Amino acid sequence: MKKQLLFMAVAGLFSTIASAADLYVRENDANAFSTVSAAIAQASDGDRIIIRPKANNAAYIENLTINKSLTLVSETAYTKYFIRGTVNINPLAGRVVTISGLSSGNFTIYNIVATGATTGGRTTINLYNCYLNNVDATPANTTTNMSGCTVNGYVYFSHGRMTGNNVQSMTAYNTSSDTSLAANDIEITGNAVSSWIGSQQTSYNFKFYNNFASGFGIYNTKTSGTNEIVNNTIYDPNGGDIAPIYIGLNGDPGTGGNITIMNNAISFVVAQTNACIQTNGVANVTATYNVSTNAFVTEGTITQSNNTGSANMNFNNTTYTVTGANVNAGNPAVQYTDLDLTRNDAGHKGGSNSFTNYWPADSGNRAQINYLNVPRVITGGTLNINGSGFSK
Repeated sequence: MKKQLLFMAVAGLFSTIASAADLYVRENDANAFSTVSAAIAQASDGDRIIIRPKANNAAYIENLTINKSLTLVSETAYTKYFIRGTVNINPLAGRVVTISGLSSGNFTIYNIVATGATTGGRTTINLYNCYLNNVDATPANTTTNMSGCTVNGYVYFSHGRMTGNNVQSMTAYNTSSDTSLAANDIEITGNAVSSWIGSQQTSYNFKFYNNFASGFGIYNTKTSGTNEIVNNTIYDPNGGDIAPIYIGLNGDPGTGGNITIMNNAISFVVAQTNACIQTNGVANVTATYNVSTNAFVTEGTITQSNNTGSANMNFNNTTYTVTGANVNAGNPAVQYTDLDLTRNDAGHKGGSNSFTNYWPADSGNRAQINYLNVPRVITGGTLNINGSGFSK
């Protein structure tokens, strides 16, 4: 009887695995779906929808509502399928939607949208190697992982991991606090952001590593959380009314948690303020081993050491490079060592999370890292490394 039960369990497992199917969407093919919406309607959870790009980059003109766990991919390697419409992802606990190789065209009204909060669990959205207009995934209990994408406008997400994207602005923002908490922090690593990277959420710690951006704006944090802005290049040739690293929180002193600002390369045009960092004292801010072409001026209560001002550096926000006094100027501790095993270079290419791990993104056969989970320091025990990558 035990053997029979075991056989039935194994058979059930293979039956579940075998149930996933590939559905094809192709123009002028009687054996495939002619629209993506039709394929979604016929699909079951776990299915993959393979979309052939239309000739001459023509669009599938349709708004999509994804209400199942599905994967959408291009049938042609390194060629995106063009959908002229908004992609609405309906939430459900345990739902996972993966979209790879989508182009939304240059239409600002067509976006990726999570349509509401998830109850009793989490919805996961994965966006890989897409060309998008805007992403709005702010509802509670939604994790958005985005890698290798170009976004013409904003990215708002309540939780997730952003790696190797080229976007206008990127903000961790929640419309309401999560009730089914994710196990990991918010991570924004190795992105090129023409405007600002921000945090305006209260559910998670944030880790902002190795980005090239014009500034950071922190408007909300997890109470008593531990947050990091480390090894970024901050270049603002236009100037503004606040410092390029701005921490403006509501609450009593200390309730904003801890924010470490370290190993950043900074250059900005002085406008309303000449401060590199501004804070109002709600968070406990520590600034060390930052290098700036401006005088290293701060506003608010900040614990400081080993910061350098009036340094000679050259910045290029087209090639995403910084050279000069930032070389070997970061924290000398071994855990911040560069990929070539020399002392940390302040800026986005320094340290093990170097920007060069993620770029160039979506360029033919060039592989890019999606995510590495590697501790900076290990003493005793066993080192476990988890990684994933993509080249399509």
